[in-house]
Amino acid sequence: MSNSNVATGDAVLARAISKVKRHVLPLFVIMFIVNYIDRVNIGFVRTHLEHDLGIGAAAYGFGAGLFFIGYALFEVPSNMLLQKVGARIWLTRIMFTWGIVATMMAFIQNETHFYILRFLLGIAEAGFFPGVIYYFTRWLPGVERGKAIAIFLSGSALASLISGPLAGALLQIEGLGMHGWQWMFLIEGMASVLLCFFVWFWLDSKVHDAKWLTLEEKDALVGEIDREQRERDAMHTVKPTLGTLLKDRQILLFCLIYFCIQLTIYAATFWLPSIIKKMGGLDDLQVGFLNSIPWLISIIAMYAFAALSGKFKFQQAWVATALLIAAAGMFLSTTGGPVFAFVAVCFAAIGFKSASSLFWPIPQAYLDARIAAAVIALVNSVGNLGGFVAPATFGFLEQSTGSIQGGLYGLAGTSVLAAIVVFFARTQPKPGKPASGIAEPVQARPL
Repeated sequence: MSNSNVATGDAVLARAISKVKRHVLPLFVIMFIVNYIDRVNIGFVRTHLEHDLGIGAAAYGFGAGLFFIGYALFEVPSNMLLQKVGARIWLTRIMFTWGIVATMMAFIQNETHFYILRFLLGIAEAGFFPGVIYYFTRWLPGVERGKAIAIFLSGSALASLISGPLAGALLQIEGLGMHGWQWMFLIEGMASVLLCFFVWFWLDSKVHDAKWLTLEEKDALVGEIDREQRERDAMHTVKPTLGTLLKDRQILLFCLIYFCIQLTIYAATFWLPSIIKKMGGLDDLQVGFLNSIPWLISIIAMYAFAALSGKFKFQQAWVATALLIAAAGMFLSTTGGPVFAFVAVCFAAIGFKSASSLFWPIPQAYLDARIAAAVIALVNSVGNLGGFVAPATFGFLEQSTGSIQGGLYGLAGTSVLAAIVVFFARTQPKPGKPASGIAEPVQARPL
């Protein structure tokens, strides 16, 4: 092939990649923002649920965590169904059902309703994150995939940033016999339902279904992705399976590390508004705006860590550094009053959100792309069980002892443990283990 033909082919491929990123990435980020808000908005109504429905700290923590049980149980099956029926149908279905369940939260009347709907919300959302990851594997070459995933993951940080002021504003609404917390659930849940109709008309399941790409661009994109897969097939004569990978200790390490990271993230997510309220004299809107500060700081930190990890390439060291910052912040939050605790959590947020972003390039680089989506779904679902353990434990501690100090010590300890364990995680399999394979190493670059 002549140099001019190669250059033309590269230009066509680059144009196709640019179109894909412009077409799907903004939508996926918006979907993740809406998704994350519907998942964590109960953190802003804890005192309202206790006052209006008698749902105490232990019941609140248990119900908040039940989401992650349903999520973990159905994450992998949901991702398998997505691969069978297509991303367009399945991602729209996921969004529609989670929007309906989130809306129904406005009408709970007791602890039982709260438990059931939180569990159902987890089932409804299951498969969304790995579904998007799988979508990227079918639409983007490996060199672009990691960047796209980092942008997508930034949606959770943006959601954390805007969820507080949004919830604070919606909690001011009263009328039609409904309280502000009911209006919050109703409006935020219906936003997801309405958005799913746009998703249905905007997304395409397969590259050749995309009317916004030329035939030349479609062929170049599919050709490049197929070429990468043929190279992986040539490197590994034994096709990797999920069963063989589950016997790989590296997968267990990935699950453990991500579990520890998620413990701290969801403890802060569900309990930070309560810590802020203890500062005294603040209404819901003020609490919402103050709640955004740690997440704003974390977004800036994610940029900084991403730039440093891209320049000085030792991913495990950067994850460990971020985890130690999280540990220090959580420990310091136990040593002063509510204002000092809030400042300490802001410092901890630098660590735990950066650790979450920096972590994913490690398993991505280790896994063969043919089973990467399924294993990422597994790591994500097991890791997200931290979202059950953290709020359930904090709720029990507060109701039984009147303090969450023991839980904060525990978070500091688990972050230190994860910082040590991460150095045993590899980005490449040992020689002679073709089942694991190697996908493309990527660097985390939020936004």
